[in-house]
Amino acid sequence: MNDLQSITSKLWAMANELRGNMDASEYKNYILAFMFYRYLSEHQEQYLINNHVLDLAEGQSVNEAYLEEANNAELKDYLKDISSSLGYAIAPDDTWASLVYKIDNSQVIPSDYQTIFNNFNENAELNANAVQDFRGVFNDVNLGDSRLGSSTNERAKSLNRIVKLVDTIEFVGQDGEDILGSIYEYLIGQFAASAGKKGGEFYTPHEVSKILAKIVTENLQPSDQTFSVYDPTCGSGSLLLTVQGEVPGGDKAGAIKFYGQEKNTTTYNLARMNLMMHGVSFNNMTLSNADTLESDWPDGLDAKGVDHPRNFNAVVANPPYSAHWDNSESKLKDPRFKDYGKLAPKTKADYAFVLHSLYHLNENGTMAIVLPHGVLFRGAAEGTIRKNLIEHQTGNRIYAVIGLPANLFYGVTIPTTIIVFKKKRTTKDILFIDASKEFEKGKNQNHLTDANIEKIIHAYHERKDVAKYAHLASIEEIRENEYNLNIPRYVDTFEEEEPIDLNEVNRMLAQDKQEIADLEAKIAEQLKILGVETTLGEQVKPKE
Repeated sequence: MNDLQSITSKLWAMANELRGNMDASEYKNYILAFMFYRYLSEHQEQYLINNHVLDLAEGQSVNEAYLEEANNAELKDYLKDISSSLGYAIAPDDTWASLVYKIDNSQVIPSDYQTIFNNFNENAELNANAVQDFRGVFNDVNLGDSRLGSSTNERAKSLNRIVKLVDTIEFVGQDGEDILGSIYEYLIGQFAASAGKKGGEFYTPHEVSKILAKIVTENLQPSDQTFSVYDPTCGSGSLLLTVQGEVPGGDKAGAIKFYGQEKNTTTYNLARMNLMMHGVSFNNMTLSNADTLESDWPDGLDAKGVDHPRNFNAVVANPPYSAHWDNSESKLKDPRFKDYGKLAPKTKADYAFVLHSLYHLNENGTMAIVLPHGVLFRGAAEGTIRKNLIEHQTGNRIYAVIGLPANLFYGVTIPTTIIVFKKKRTTKDILFIDASKEFEKGKNQNHLTDANIEKIIHAYHERKDVAKYAHLASIEEIRENEYNLNIPRYVDTFEEEEPIDLNEVNRMLAQDKQEIADLEAKIAEQLKILGVETTLGEQVKPKE
């Protein structure tokens, strides 16, 4: 077992033991929030050392020096200096090291946790450019939940145990590599698996994210230009981070600008933490907590009602499938939807998410979105939108349709499809890939192997017919099928059964009859010895 596996397996086992009867999807708010708080506190320590803000005496810890120097009148200056660079600031009494010291010396009182988070929120206002990234990030830590304990003292003890658990985590592997982000991502995935259907609301399985990320970053070359990526339903941010891993130089500061919007406040907070835990600076992330279909962002309408849309190099999305939305007729005037003739049905918002996302894709970019198969063939308003996407005045915007296996997502057993969109194209054809039968079966979920992923990406890049797997359909074929994009119409995966040899079947039947006769004769012989009268074995003469 490697370093990361050893740490994460141990951590997950301990976390499960500590959570007692609390639901995994709720308990994650405590474990992940305290991991983030520790990260911020230790990141601040590094800043204080690297920028020589503190004078450390021999044998003195960073926290001891901070407690000693940043006191009383000078504290505000320290906090302002730290906030101007990091976007947040933690006072000496509230640092992770101070909290652990108080726990070890039985000095924590129940109100300490609320005080720490209140102070953090207050200090988050010091840097106007970072307020949106840090304000209220710990608001989902329910310090009064009775499942932590029936009294304030019991709840404080439970929180103390969580802090001590998080304090045991080694954030750096044996090779010296920072593995904090990987640990955090692992825990998000584990909590999603334990949460069942709720887990699918905040996490896209890594192998699916990887396909989308590889598609939207195709042909990218290392350059000085920044790459922008937008996820309109960003969940915990895992899909955005997977894109980072596929961009050349994506791990370098400022190489990628991340944009995302998430309706659920708890999940939005998780996304902010997740990106920063992976080393994304507040300067390079812009996340919003709002309903994407109701509040066009970024940047939407100004005070005068003029739209100022921001476009991106890539858009990735795994929106909620067939969600309900307000499709009032007034939205036909919305610049996101007005060019496509109809609005997505009230009970199926899939195409509303498609059109919103496409609206924010730049002319040379690529968009990849995960959707249920119904969007490929359902008629009425969806059929109209689909036709207008294909016959758009600037050219066919649907570039590829990829069928995925069933049961890949938490709490969703249906097969799904990835649809790839481009605005600037030289052809009107559509590539169809049927990858629905290629997966590794798991106990609760199916999984895509690296080989499965590479086969999809290879077929996507080659853009050629592959027997029973891929087909490049011309615009004439699409029109003949009346804009129905159901994959089996284009990729024939039918396997003919081998012809049956009737002579061989008769021979095997005769052999079976003879074996039965021989067995019956032996049984009859044994019964005769025992003095039991029987006709068994007399009907068919045994083989001599």
